[in-house]
Amino acid sequence: MSKLVSVKKVGIFGGSFNPIHIGHTALANWIVEYGYVDEIWFVVSPLNPLKEASNLLDAQTRLELVRLAIGDYKKIKVCAIEFELPQPNYMYHTLEVLQKQNPKIDFQLIIGLDNWLVFPKWKNANQIIANYQILVYPRPGYHIGRDLLPSNVHYLSDVPTLDISSTMICKALRAGKDLQFFVSDRVLSRLKKIFFS
Repeated sequence: MSKLVSVKKVGIFGGSFNPIHIGHTALANWIVEYGYVDEIWFVVSPLNPLKEASNLLDAQTRLELVRLAIGDYKKIKVCAIEFELPQPNYMYHTLEVLQKQNPKIDFQLIIGLDNWLVFPKWKNANQIIANYQILVYPRPGYHIGRDLLPSNVHYLSDVPTLDISSTMICKALRAGKDLQFFVSDRVLSRLKKIFFS
């Protein structure tokens, strides 16, 4: 009699993380601890096709900040796969490459409701929906009926969210505000060196 093989579920949380903050890490922490996935991989985008490059911190710096924010927490990892791919890169391609490299992992895409509502604009959106589970977390000010979601798209209504933006953090730091409770100590220390050295 053959044994059932448990497939590891890995949530892909992609973004510019410009910079990463407690809204990102608390969300990932909740999703993985409450068993929606076994691990979460933060996939840092060197150049998001939907964002202005001039507004972004250096890509390697953003990657370093994500590593600092996660620390030694075993259930969340940093994934730099998009640094190896041609730019601009799109999530469908990232998922394809990750799946090819890790055929025994069940990859699931984690996105905010704001992104889900514009998902048809994503490159090869239908291909992503056809091949992957999608976990959608709430975003303040956005609403959707669950009956409007495809069967493999799951709305995580119980996930707590913080209305924090990376843009807000950068503006506040430049204005000399002390945001020690919005980012981890290690990230804040590094950001102060970036903005004030």
